[in-house]
Formats: sequence, structure tokens, C-alpha cells
Amino acid sequence: MTEAAVPLLEAGTSLWRDAWRRLRKNHLATFALVVLILILFVVVIGPWISPYSYETQDRELGAAPPTAKNWFGTDTLGRDLFTRILYGGRISLMVGFCATAVSLTIGVLYGAVSGFAGGRVDSAMMRVVDILYTLPFTIVVIILTVYLGKSIVLLFLAIGAIEWLTMARIVRGQVVGLRNKEFVEAAYVMGLSRSRIILRHLVPNALGPIIVYTTLTIPQVMLLEALISFLGLGVQPPMSSWGVLIQDGAKLMEEYPWLLIFPSVFLSLTLFSLNFLGDGLRDALDPRMAKD
Repeated sequence: MTEAAVPLLEAGTSLWRDAWRRLRKNHLATFALVVLILILFVVVIGPWISPYSYETQDRELGAAPPTAKNWFGTDTLGRDLFTRILYGGRISLMVGFCATAVSLTIGVLYGAVSGFAGGRVDSAMMRVVDILYTLPFTIVVIILTVYLGKSIVLLFLAIGAIEWLTMARIVRGQVVGLRNKEFVEAAYVMGLSRSRIILRHLVPNALGPIIVYTTLTIPQVMLLEALISFLGLGVQPPMSSWGVLIQDGAKLMEEYPWLLIFPSVFLSLTLFSLNFLGDGLRDALDPRMAKD
């Protein structure tokens, strides 16, 4: 057989490599990813190189419009708004990611156990989810915040503890479709425990939808934190979050519009970026697009 007759072997690939290739073709999702990375970089690095602290006051300066010295102007206490937005972004993003991590942990474990158990156990666990769905989430978080105290850690837990329901349903549906597959039966034959089958085999095979919904949960959590802070039950002074800054700016928007505009722009850009990235990941991880 000549070399010309030997068929060329196609280079191997993987689900994640194909997903990354399809994500890069989605220009809107790629742009959203770049914007999100830039915001994260500025929020994390900015306060370290800023000449101001988030609580440094200059009462003589008062509320001043943007200048070369104070890019986003100052608030009524003479504090640099740009620095406070950067520090506030740390809090808002921390709430978004940490509360989502709590939601992710509860939802994935609950949904995986429910879907794997099946039968009456599955029905009972899903009825609990249905009952919890009827509760007004925002009011529940406000009640928990008032009852447990105005602590940033408790805010993470309170929001994360009620945002896991949809994640549980998504994971449960994925596990129900996977539990009768050959690799699960092979794991049974090998004598693996149920917990190991769930954690080592079923959950990793459901990562695609989990990742997509996670990117969509973060903006939901950030909006909820902004609402709670807007009501005065979230982050407490002198600390700030984007929700707190928007609350302060809304009170004075007619006299000092920059106090509302700049934090609103940062929050909106972050939420849009996360939503567009989530949509892009959903399309990239869709197996039906594997032939594209």
C-alpha cells in the first residue's frame, strides 16, 4: 500500500474544544466575555492603584461633577465616586459569585440525588421544590436579612439558600436521562457506591447545562442584592455596592445625575455581559450544534 492510499487521520477533538470553537464564532458572546474580563480586572486591580479610599471624605468639595482629578465626580460627602464604584463592584460581584456557589452546591446535590433515586423519593423531593417555588423569594430574603442581621456573609447565605430551586430541577432532569446509560450500569457492576456514581459520573456529565445556568444565575443574584441594598437592608455604610450607590444616586438624581448614571452603567454592563455569555455558552454546549 502506497502512502497516497493511506487515509489521513482526522485530529481528535473533545466536547469542550468544540464548544470553545463555537463560542468564539459567536461574536456577541465573545465581546461579552471580553467586557466581563475587563470589568473584573478593573474592579480587582483598580482600588489598589487608586489614590483614594472608598471612605476618604472631602466635605469642602462636596458633590462635584466629573473632572480630570475625579473621573466620575464625587458624592455629597466628597468621596471619589470612581473609587467607590470599584469597591462596590467587588461587593456586588462577590455576592453574585458566592451566593451562586451556595445555590449551585445545594441545587446540584439535591437535584442529582432526586433524579438518581427516582420513584417516591424523587416525587417527594420535587414536591418540596414545588412548594418552595410558591414563596415570594424577594420577601423571604428580606425577612431572612432582617431576622439574621445585616451581615455580608449572611446575605450570601440568604440569597444562595433560595436560588437553588431551578438548578435542582435542571440537574434532576439531566440525571434522569443519564441514570440508565451504559456507563452507570458499568459503575454498578464495578461495585461503586451510589454517592460516588452521582459525584464522579452523573454530575460531570451534566456540567454543560449547569455551567450555562450558573452564568444566568449570577446576574439574577446581583439584581436581587441590588434590590435589597436599594431598600437599605444589604451592604451597610461606609461600605458600598452598586445597589447602594444606585440607591444614593436615585435620591439625588435631579441635582447630581452622575451619582446614578455611573454605577447604573457598571451594573448594566455586567448584567448584559453575563446574560449574553450565558446565551453563547448555551448554544456552544448544545450537542445538536456539534456538526457545525
